[in-house]
Amino acid sequence: MNNLVKINDKIYYIDGLTKVGIIKINDNDVCLIDSGNDKDAGRKIKKILEENNWNLVAIYITHSNADHIGGNKYLQKEYGCKIYAYGIEKTFTSNTILESSFLYGGYPFDDLRHKFLMAKDSECEYLTNDVLPSFMEIIKLPGHFFDMIGFKIDNVYFIADSLSSKSVLDKYQVGFIYDVREYLNTLEKIKNISDGIFIPSHAEATSDIKPLVDYNINKVHEIIDKILDICSSPISFEDILKEIFTYYNLIMNSQQYVLVGSTIKSYLSYLKDIEKIEVIFENNKMLWKKI
Repeated sequence: MNNLVKINDKIYYIDGLTKVGIIKINDNDVCLIDSGNDKDAGRKIKKILEENNWNLVAIYITHSNADHIGGNKYLQKEYGCKIYAYGIEKTFTSNTILESSFLYGGYPFDDLRHKFLMAKDSECEYLTNDVLPSFMEIIKLPGHFFDMIGFKIDNVYFIADSLSSKSVLDKYQVGFIYDVREYLNTLEKIKNISDGIFIPSHAEATSDIKPLVDYNINKVHEIIDKILDICSSPISFEDILKEIFTYYNLIMNSQQYVLVGSTIKSYLSYLKDIEKIEVIFENNKMLWKKI
């Protein structure tokens, strides 16, 4: 995580596992968009800041997933910088046990309490337009996570985890989604932006985002069709999940169980809400069936 990419004299990003935006506020002060996946990412960010004689005054969080807030605690200690997150993401950033608890649906066992699902807590305040530099604009991008946002600066759009790269989707197949309806709405919103430079957190920066948006939309509909096929007869969630893992040749472990499992539950909720499937209770089991 040491590849600093310059967009213009004001806007940079660090190209790593999770892209981190660096925005110049003036000649000396900068703010970050996200902070990387862990303390080591924070150290590498600090090295880049020092090499350029930049002082960090604020971190603006797109959403509270661990790989976006992992450098918070280290950087806040080093610089005394403010950290801001929007809506419920502020609560998750300040209380990081919430992410793994939400994914698991209860208190997470030890295999789920690690840096990939649970960053270190950091002192965080609510993000509003009042605490942003005047040239930065919040873009609401819900779907992937509760209150995820992006940022527009001039004609540059930091769009967080609103979509996945083709290589990531081809490898993992089921990208994490909290709210399928909002996720699809967000993809359409991005697709309808007429021009600009788009910087996704986990895909290449581009001025032509529409093909990748379409690839992500098509993958969502592919998974919807597969779930509907699986639910031709009444079936439990655990068996649906097994069928998904088998169909896509995924390997089950604790982390994949909660990430893919939570996402499949979100698909099931979406399909029930649009009256494509129904819930049936038999022998004290909840089953899902295509209508």
